[in-house]
Amino acid sequence: WVDKVSIELTTGMLALLFGFPWKDRRLLTFWSDWAGDVELTLARDLTDMRFGFLSEMAHYFQRLWGERMRAEPTGDLISMMIHSEAMNHMSPQEFMGNLVLLIVGGNDTTRNTMSGIVHALDQFSDQRELLERDPSLIPNAVQECLRFVTPLAHMRRTATADADLFGQQIKAGDKLILWYLSANRDESVFDNPDKLIVDRPNARRHLSFGHGIHRCVGARLAELQLRILLEEMHERQMRVRVAGDVERVRANFVHGFRKLEVVIEKR
Repeated sequence: WVDKVSIELTTGMLALLFGFPWKDRRLLTFWSDWAGDVELTLARDLTDMRFGFLSEMAHYFQRLWGERMRAEPTGDLISMMIHSEAMNHMSPQEFMGNLVLLIVGGNDTTRNTMSGIVHALDQFSDQRELLERDPSLIPNAVQECLRFVTPLAHMRRTATADADLFGQQIKAGDKLILWYLSANRDESVFDNPDKLIVDRPNARRHLSFGHGIHRCVGARLAELQLRILLEEMHERQMRVRVAGDVERVRANFVHGFRKLEVVIEKR
């Protein structure tokens, strides 16, 4: 499921968004993994290889940048970045930094949630049956799955001022970890938080996208992709059961899957 569905759908979306050559679309996933995969970034013996692949990515996008710069504006994101008044002043380094952020941010989180949805619905088969009977619950189920899966477990921030938070003294400059995974299982906010409940009334209160000025800029696109996935599964009468190896990402930051073997049945 991870390779054939989750990665393929998210990679295809990124390729369409960037106007990236379709035949090369899997390079986006490849580069994203080498740029942001926790296990790969910590493997010191792979450092030179990693920088080599990232250099290839930079050269590829520099070529696309040049092509779009010389062409008439189009509707893809790279062309919009180049020709918009707000972003056409960016240096090559800023352009590349923004692209890497978009590629990694649009790849890992959505693909791991697509896998996490299938895994969660298999764990709570009663909720899968409820969703099959009532597809109007799909939009809310997306929010509940985002809460339950929490594809990014935490985020680090730096305090800009002294503060007292529930008796804990925080000084300006202190490094803080915001545990989204813990907040999304807060029993004072969510009843029975360790259970997937597709019609949960307050599912949208999850913090999987962050909050405030740091809220994920791709949140609406991610929600759209997840909703369409569930709608298509319902339309095609697909029931997906976990039926083999489940291999998780070995990290406390990315809450995801490397392998999820499934059987697809027609219900």
